[in-house]
Amino acid sequence: MEIIDITQTVSPRIVKWPDDTKPPSQEFVSHTDGGDPATVSEWKMSSHTGTHMDARMHFIPGGWTMEALDLGRSVGPCRLVDLTNVEGDISRAHLEAAEVAGQARVLLKTRNSNLGLMRREEFEESYAAISREAAEYLVEIGVETVGVDYLSVEPFEDEEFNTHHTLLGADVLILEGLVLTDVEPGEYFLACLPLKLAGSDGSPARAILIRNI
Repeated sequence: MEIIDITQTVSPRIVKWPDDTKPPSQEFVSHTDGGDPATVSEWKMSSHTGTHMDARMHFIPGGWTMEALDLGRSVGPCRLVDLTNVEGDISRAHLEAAEVAGQARVLLKTRNSNLGLMRREEFEESYAAISREAAEYLVEIGVETVGVDYLSVEPFEDEEFNTHHTLLGADVLILEGLVLTDVEPGEYFLACLPLKLAGSDGSPARAILIRNI
């Protein structure tokens, strides 16, 4: 069995969304180096830091929050689709050509991975995202979970957040910030576990892919 970690390492230098005014920070409240009996640190970060999951409440009033996540949505067989040659955002035609119909969980590897955007510190506005029509297609074919290789499924310029509203409105689970640069397309077993945060709109997550070798 091969386990592939597709999680971004959280640190103060991690790429962050422009609206997040502060990067993640770690403060030690006690440390063995200073003579304390134990080392304990306190972290401060956005609920949408690095590799993370959106709760439905993120854009849908009254939607479920992180403690109510059905883990069967983010754990199970998935297909990693290669869309690295696509210029611009992902369209319905791109997904149709990738033959994702019939898949419950779909991860999209785009040019973001080729460019290593999740490994950069600077935010890139021209990242590949999921267009509204592509999101509507994912809903149409019954995809339950979709994952992307940058901080948002949403095109940066869409201030109405149509992709999020389309997906979360249909209760499609969104995984963002996946690190897929070195991962080959194909069939995997996905395990993505966010923190069980009461009332939260999202949560950082540890995400892995598993396959038999």
